[in-house]
Amino acid sequence: MAIEVAMPKFGLTMHEGTVQRYFKKVGEPVTAGEPLYEVETEKVLYEVEAPASGTVAAWLVEEGATVDCGVAVAVIAEAGDDLSALSSRYPSSNGAHSNSMAPPDREQAIGANDATPSQSSPGGRRPVSPVARKLAAELGVNLDGMTGSGPGGRVTREDVERAAKQPKAAAPKATGAAAARTPLRGARKTIAERMHQSLRDSAQITIMTEADVTAATELRARLKQDFDVTYTDLIVHAAARALLRHPRMNSHLEAAEIVAPPEVNIGIAVALSEGLIVPVIRDAARKALRDIALEAKALGEKARTGHLKLEDVTGGTFTVTNLGTYSVDAFTPILNPGETGILGIGRIVEKPAIYRGEIARRAMMTLSLTFDHRVVDGAPAAEFLQTVIEFFNYGER
Repeated sequence: MAIEVAMPKFGLTMHEGTVQRYFKKVGEPVTAGEPLYEVETEKVLYEVEAPASGTVAAWLVEEGATVDCGVAVAVIAEAGDDLSALSSRYPSSNGAHSNSMAPPDREQAIGANDATPSQSSPGGRRPVSPVARKLAAELGVNLDGMTGSGPGGRVTREDVERAAKQPKAAAPKATGAAAARTPLRGARKTIAERMHQSLRDSAQITIMTEADVTAATELRARLKQDFDVTYTDLIVHAAARALLRHPRMNSHLEAAEIVAPPEVNIGIAVALSEGLIVPVIRDAARKALRDIALEAKALGEKARTGHLKLEDVTGGTFTVTNLGTYSVDAFTPILNPGETGILGIGRIVEKPAIYRGEIARRAMMTLSLTFDHRVVDGAPAAEFLQTVIEFFNYGER
């Protein structure tokens, strides 16, 4: 019996996904558990595995199409199925509509292990690895017309790096005053929708405080002799333990209940060329600072190279975002939907301050805490912020 493979729902906040590329052509065999097609969500690129073994009988949407969760994307014919009957049920179409079957001779992007030569598909699409696609966006490399050195003409990271080093032709001078227009789509569209949803569906307020973090700078200097640690690592370590003392900041509103999960899972905002991604350090309150530093570094690298998995970006209960590296002092972070708090980190600035009754040179930093006023009030939120500063400077005592 033929099996329809639907767009999966990877999380409560996912409503649609974009089919980036297919790993099989119509008529090719597929094994259960083998990657079938690649989906881009607002969080990650994800390979959808075949639920059963058989033959790919139809692709129901074009590559690049955005599909609602639950809508059929592919059809797998099992042994004994009548392929001609399936062809009648899923007629061929060159459109990008949900009930179109790709013609058998349609040229599709192939997987990295397929060595069959492939030309670009209609619309100029070529097989491109996720890492190469992200790097091309970061470096401003145009992939149109590029023939890759990978299997089947697949564009690799090395191809993009070589193209980036080549001299670019001078851009033609502007002849008119027309404004540049960029469609709001993909990750940028999802971020816009989620941020608007966050502001619409919660009562957000931000409090800020300037803290003397001289002790934290001295602590980091000592620790760096032993292992690589950032100020973000120190804040995550401090915030995770502060959330144990102030569990309401780690909770969320669910219908008419305030739900406090058993674990503290800290999301760390990572800036990419196409937007923000928030990988999550799970059970952070029970991890040593060294472990947090190693895990944060690994997650950041996976985010920048496009290797994050679904489990890396889901389940967060609190978020930390650092704009201090961009010389920002204070800002107003927006809550991730479903969370009660997000902590913004500003830059550290040395300035004169009163210390033990005298004017001294101190390292000062502004922390910005946005919280959902439906779940927690201002006074307990401020107490949480003071606890974070205490742990940031001196650790848990």
